[in-house]
Amino acid sequence: MEHYDIVVIGAGPGGYVAAIRAAQLGFRTACVEGWASPAGEAALGGTCLNVGCIPSKALLDSSHHFEHMAKHAKEHGIQVTGLGMDVPAMQKRKDKIVQTLTQGIAGLFKKNQVTWVKGTGRLAGGNEVAVMDAAGKETSRLSGTHLIIATGSVPMRIPCAEVDGKRIVDSTGALAFDAVPKTLGVIGGGVIGLELGSVWRRLGAKVTVFEAMPEFLSAVDRDVAKEAQKLFTRQGLDIRLGAKVLSAKAGKDGVALEVELAGKTETLAVERLIVAVGRAPRTEGLGAAEAGLELDNRGFIKVDASFRTNLPGVFAVGDVIGGPMLAHKASEEGVAVAEMIAGQKPEVDHGHIPWVIYTWPEIAWAGATEQALKATGRAYKVGKFPFLASGRARAMGETDGFVKVLSDAADDSLLGVHCLGPNASELIAEAVITMAFGGSAEDIARTVHAHPTLAESLHEAALGTDGRMIHL
Repeated sequence: MEHYDIVVIGAGPGGYVAAIRAAQLGFRTACVEGWASPAGEAALGGTCLNVGCIPSKALLDSSHHFEHMAKHAKEHGIQVTGLGMDVPAMQKRKDKIVQTLTQGIAGLFKKNQVTWVKGTGRLAGGNEVAVMDAAGKETSRLSGTHLIIATGSVPMRIPCAEVDGKRIVDSTGALAFDAVPKTLGVIGGGVIGLELGSVWRRLGAKVTVFEAMPEFLSAVDRDVAKEAQKLFTRQGLDIRLGAKVLSAKAGKDGVALEVELAGKTETLAVERLIVAVGRAPRTEGLGAAEAGLELDNRGFIKVDASFRTNLPGVFAVGDVIGGPMLAHKASEEGVAVAEMIAGQKPEVDHGHIPWVIYTWPEIAWAGATEQALKATGRAYKVGKFPFLASGRARAMGETDGFVKVLSDAADDSLLGVHCLGPNASELIAEAVITMAFGGSAEDIARTVHAHPTLAESLHEAALGTDGRMIHL
C-alpha cells in the first residue's frame, strides 16, 4: 500500500487546487479521481470543468455571438445574410475547450509531481483510501497522513420530473443538446436555470422558466433582481414565479407538464425539459457511515472553522461541506487546507466571496444586500449609477443595468456592491479587493479610473454614496 503525506479525494476546483498547493509546499501528494468523459477517457477538473462552469460559459459565449449578429449587428453597420447556427460545431468547440483545460490540469499535476490515481476514492478507515473502479471493485489502496475530501456535488433530483437523459435532462444533459428545441421548459429560476435557459433562448427556443419561489432571485439585491426580471422577460424568457410543477411525463415527441400557479392547475407541453433545482453534496460511495464521518441532516460533511472533520487528519472542502457552491470558494478552501497542514495560518473570508450569474447582462455581487442591511437595522448609504450614463457602455451598445454601492452610514466602510450589466463578472473584483482590505466607498471614489471604461460606473456609484456623482 502506497503512503502519501496528503491524499486528496476528488479533482474538481477544490481538490486539484489543494493537491497542487500541497505539492508546492513539499508534501508527497496523490489525488484520486475517477471522472470519465463521454468518450470514456479519464479526466480531471470535476463537474466545474467537465459539465459545469466552463462548458456552460462556452455555450453562453457562442449563443451571445449568434444573438448579437442576429439582432444587433445592423446597429454597427454590419450586414449579415444567411445567418444560421451549426449546433454540432458549437458543441465541438465547447468539447475542445474542456479537453484542452483537463489536459492542462494533467500537465500541472505532472509539473508539480502530484500522483493522479484513477478511480473513485472511498474512506477505508485509519486514514486509508480504497480506490474503486467504475464497477465498484477495489483496485488499490492508499494511505495518507492527511486526507482532503473534495468530492463536490451532484444535480438534485425531484420526484415529479424524473431525468431520463433524453426529453427530461439535468444541467449536464442541457449542455449536450444536438439541436435547438422549439420549446424548452426549465424547472428552477436560479443561476443554473437562467444560464442554460439563456443559451437556448438566444438560439431560437421558446423558453419557459418555472420557479417555485414567489420572488425572482430571492438571494440577490432586490433592485438588481427586479430589473433583471424585466430585462430577461423583454429578451423573451417566460418567467413564471410561484409555479409548482406537479408532474412531468416524457413522451415520444416531448414532455407533458402539469403546473400549479396561483391556485390553478394548467397543462402544457414542451419539447425538452431541464431540471435545475439546485445541487446536493456528493457523498454517495464515499463510505462516510462506515468510516464514522459526521454529516449534517442535509448530507453535507460537518467541518470546523479550519475545515477539519470529526475524523483525525481528515479535512473537507468545497461543495461537499455546504455554503456557497462556487468553484472559486472551493479552490480557496483547498489552498487554505494545504497551507494549514504546512503550519501556515491562511483565512478564507466567506463574507466577501463574489457571486456571478452569467446571463446577459451579467449579474455580480459581493457583500451584503440592501434587504439584509435593513433586516439587521444597520444604517447605510446608497450610490447607484446606470450604464445608460456610461460613455463606454453607450459606445458598446450595452446600456442595460447599473452599479449599486452600499456603505456604512457612520464610517463609510464598503458593505456591498451589486452590478447588473456588461462584464459585471469582471467589475466585481475591484469591490472584493476593496472590502478585503477594509476599504471604503471613498477609497473607490478617490481612485482614478481610466476613461472611457465600464469601471467608471463603480467609481460614480461610490461617489453617489456621498451625493457627488459627476455624470448623472
